[in-house]
Amino acid sequence: MLQAPSLMQGLHGLMYDNKTESMRTINLLQRMNIYQEVLLSILYRVLPIQTYLEPVYFYIYTLFGLQAIYVTALYTTSWLLSGTWLSGLLAAFWYVTNRIDTTRVEFTVPLRENWALPFFAVQTAAVTYFLRPNLQPLSERLALLAVFVSTFLFSLTWQFNQFVVLLQALVLFTLDSLDLLPALKASWLYGIQIAGLLLVCALQFLNSMILGSLLISFNLSVLTARRLQKNLKTGNFLKRLGKLLLHLFVVLCLTLFLNNIIKKTLNLKSDEHIFKFLKAKFGFGATRDFDANLYLCEEAFGLLPLNTFERLSDTLLFSAYLFVLCVTGTAALAGALHNLSDSTHRPPTGSVGTGAVSLRPATAYNLMHSVLFGLLALSTMRMKYLWTSHMCVFASFGLCSPETWELLLKAIRLYNPKRMCVMRYSVPILTLLYVSYKFWPEVMAELSELREFHDPDTVELMNWINSNTPRTAVFAGSMQLLAGVKLCTGRTLTNHPHFEDSSLRERTKAVYQIYAKRPAEHVHGLLRSFGTDYVILEDSICYERRHRPGCRLRDLLDLANGHTMDGPVQNDPDLKPADHPRFCEEIKRDLPPYTAFFTRVFQNKTFHVYKLSRNK
Repeated sequence: MLQAPSLMQGLHGLMYDNKTESMRTINLLQRMNIYQEVLLSILYRVLPIQTYLEPVYFYIYTLFGLQAIYVTALYTTSWLLSGTWLSGLLAAFWYVTNRIDTTRVEFTVPLRENWALPFFAVQTAAVTYFLRPNLQPLSERLALLAVFVSTFLFSLTWQFNQFVVLLQALVLFTLDSLDLLPALKASWLYGIQIAGLLLVCALQFLNSMILGSLLISFNLSVLTARRLQKNLKTGNFLKRLGKLLLHLFVVLCLTLFLNNIIKKTLNLKSDEHIFKFLKAKFGFGATRDFDANLYLCEEAFGLLPLNTFERLSDTLLFSAYLFVLCVTGTAALAGALHNLSDSTHRPPTGSVGTGAVSLRPATAYNLMHSVLFGLLALSTMRMKYLWTSHMCVFASFGLCSPETWELLLKAIRLYNPKRMCVMRYSVPILTLLYVSYKFWPEVMAELSELREFHDPDTVELMNWINSNTPRTAVFAGSMQLLAGVKLCTGRTLTNHPHFEDSSLRERTKAVYQIYAKRPAEHVHGLLRSFGTDYVILEDSICYERRHRPGCRLRDLLDLANGHTMDGPVQNDPDLKPADHPRFCEEIKRDLPPYTAFFTRVFQNKTFHVYKLSRNK
């Protein structure tokens, strides 16, 4: 966008891009979540800042500014829940002191989640405000507008939006079913989720992954089932429980039916690798599928490490969170049982439950939000940042909220207003003093550090590509490395890390045969079918030791190809020894079968670059 002669030409270049994937013209606005970069490039060209601010710093400062909005949203949510600014301050302190587990922005700036999560936090704050009882009509409309805008921006900036918002829809469905949430407000939120996602779908030129999302099918099914099942929340406990189970069954069947119809009608396969991954991860059968195993073998998609809880406990965050979770969870469970037992149905307004146990809808929502996203984080470490930031909010709210202390003190029969007031202010203040004394010097010391990127082998490779290859050259290699090649050199690629396209996944698997046991002519034919001029081999992949045996990239390729794996690893009986040696190892011996197709043109301690012959 910045290098194009005009903005319109830059947009045209994004919509008809033939430099990202070789031998293909793709619409980058459809395939990738890059509208934020488009907007920044427009602002950079329009604003008078080019003379004193380089584009990269404009990008970084904008993203860091967005993180300030993130912390402000966490502060606001905690304040709204507890009714005191002290809660928001504690949430912000905990977010900063636990930054290793709450954000990745300091060491991986351009991640899509760093753009999306601030808007998700704003949406959570807006939903929390919307669920307040007795809102004025104007305030309600403004809250809904804030929910819609933040949901739209969140969905626009992250490819995993549909799965995150689906969890949020499950939160609404659970609370609505247990009568812990006003049904009308839940319906509004279902509709806003659908509208936000469909608007993103339109902006992304009918992106197939959104059209076939479970979220749209689920929300439509919930709204339809509610129309079909009248008097769902009437009757005694057993009748209501039976109606609830039937409602759950109807919604599940409708969701699967509708989603299957949409995918078959539109022939959608964009997210099938994710469901294969989930099926294998949760023990519904082993798989040799290459795409699913790539996820399964990555540490980021494994279980949340136990040392995470040690770090969170050092700042007292996890201890406070468990305390608040137990108190509010008990209240929510008691309130749900009371609602199911109440034969005279009354819609929830200010609080749910009765007697000594009561919980506001906003509190119930944030409780269930925290529980579901906690389960997601425990199962998939990559998603912990959705949970840990909200953990800061929920724990700080609980320590400062009269609601929590009232529930606890009434349960142990020590309640009086003065004692509750002392507890809600003294505990968070003492926690703040402890966190400040122990961790704030470390934060200040870290801010004073100056860090520098140091990867001389990669720098040497990029400089060589820029100096010794044509600008039209096509490069093949690993997804992560090729992303760097595109950024640093502008060369055309055969594949890249955007894994949400089925044809690109197939192409990636074909390119990765350079690390499998394949003959030279076979690999050459595959690479040339994508127009490859140069292939980059990495010793760190060919001789990988980072992953355990059976999870190395070469092992995944052997499994997918039906070949036995190397080293001390158990092979299934139906796997057979390959007829050829591993390509990435054998090519370095410069034997005739390989030199006829590949010529080494560059090498250092990490990378080996080969030029492909064209006349074979």
